[in-house]
Amino acid sequence: MAGPTELGTLFDDLLARRVKTVVRLARPLDIAPEFGTRYDIAALAGLVRNVAGWFAAAGVRPGDRIAVVKPNHWDYVLLACAAARVGAVPALLSDQVAPHTLEVMLERLDPALLVTTRTVLDTAKSHGITLIAKAAHTITLDGRHPDTINLDRLRGHEPPAPVTRDDDDPLVITHTSGTTGVPKLVAHTNRTLLIGLAGAESTRLPIVSARRRDTVCSAISFAHGRAVPWTASAFWLAPREIVIVDSADTAEPLLREHPPTTIEALPSTYVRWRPLVERDDHPFRDVRLFVSTFDAIHPPVVRAFLGATRRRPLWVQVWGQTETGPLTFRFLTRRSIARRDRRHPTTRNLGRPVPGRARLRVVDPRTLAPVPRGTPGIVLARTPTLGLDYLGEPDRWTDKLTPDGWWNTGDIGVRTRLGSFLLLDREVDVLPGQSCVELEDVLEDRVPNVVECVVLGTPGRLPQPVIVTEDGNLDPTTWRQALHDLPALADPVVLPWEQIPRTATGKVRRMELRAVIRTGQDTFGTGRWT
Repeated sequence: MAGPTELGTLFDDLLARRVKTVVRLARPLDIAPEFGTRYDIAALAGLVRNVAGWFAAAGVRPGDRIAVVKPNHWDYVLLACAAARVGAVPALLSDQVAPHTLEVMLERLDPALLVTTRTVLDTAKSHGITLIAKAAHTITLDGRHPDTINLDRLRGHEPPAPVTRDDDDPLVITHTSGTTGVPKLVAHTNRTLLIGLAGAESTRLPIVSARRRDTVCSAISFAHGRAVPWTASAFWLAPREIVIVDSADTAEPLLREHPPTTIEALPSTYVRWRPLVERDDHPFRDVRLFVSTFDAIHPPVVRAFLGATRRRPLWVQVWGQTETGPLTFRFLTRRSIARRDRRHPTTRNLGRPVPGRARLRVVDPRTLAPVPRGTPGIVLARTPTLGLDYLGEPDRWTDKLTPDGWWNTGDIGVRTRLGSFLLLDREVDVLPGQSCVELEDVLEDRVPNVVECVVLGTPGRLPQPVIVTEDGNLDPTTWRQALHDLPALADPVVLPWEQIPRTATGKVRRMELRAVIRTGQDTFGTGRWT
């Protein structure tokens, strides 16, 4: 079998292939808190079957939607497998979404079953929102809650035989980051998510694919569309161990006990872990492959991790979207990331389109006519792994899709003379003649104690830098020296990490940050393509 083809029986299929991978967790799964932090494939297959039995006993039928809202953990994926097994369509929603926004998303989903926690329901209730009214039935994983199904009554029910579906029918619904408003609900199919994305990553390639002796670590948002194809492909390659990190702040003991050799993490997680690599006994010494996606990552972070291992490591920077999957990739090494004197730092170069899976072109934002290489414009993508639609917002989906099948990414970029792509900004965040993301790269490179920099462009004002530092202080002299060849900027606003509004994937909610620092909501971009 070339790669995984069925989500509902994924772990049964792995068991049949005699995969011996062992899973290590930072904490027990929310769906099985009593079962500890170590799983083999047989235990995972049994757990998925058991949860499928819950769903069948709760009255879920093929074609129904099951909404999942819970704390971040890998059991989002196991719940998706169980839902697919009974023919339902899982919708994976982060519990970091604000209650009023979550209410809108659930209204669009109209789920037959909501799987959540008492904390999620009580938090919404404190905002005057009754989430259980948005689903036919509700299960809480952390104890009984009024007007919900008692989970104990569902345990022990035999699941029905696995339900098959057409490869082009909806398989999983996930949501976009939601940096500019209500996250969009993206429906993917078996053909796009499993056969397409997971199938491509299940092909064993030199260097970038997991090896059988690897300890593979994932530290992402498991409600995100990346989690399902990552799981299917990572297990299909059968590494020795898979280490699952659900929280960057509590991961160190697990990473020390099971040091990874490959790791994929959110850019914000790498930022949080950066102080660890400054210690001689850090847990990343044996990493040969780092992977980042989800958001821009800045050169100092990449440089710190690449310089901290005993190997000759490789960093794979991937750019893509929930709607499309990966579109470009770029390899970074110690040598390529070493220079600090560039106004276009290496991480802004996204590399080339994924061979055989994506085509890109840059067009004028107003006319959508192609522009010459070296000219900024909106990046359009064409890929066979494009999702089906935005649930509840079909017109919005249609607006972003050209008649001849090109998808509007909403990102402003430049195609270079050599054919690679430079990312400038999201269209809504564009800074005419400049790049907010590039300025952020340069400032983080030049000011040693900056943990994160965000630059906001507002008509009629100087670009506004918002700075997070290690100790909450910013040396004025160092800051002035960093600006010597940069455009004029407003005086920086220094905030602690916790005051920066973020999505579940760690992206900065720039519009909400504008409200925090009171710069107004006007932007140079139209926001049409968000």
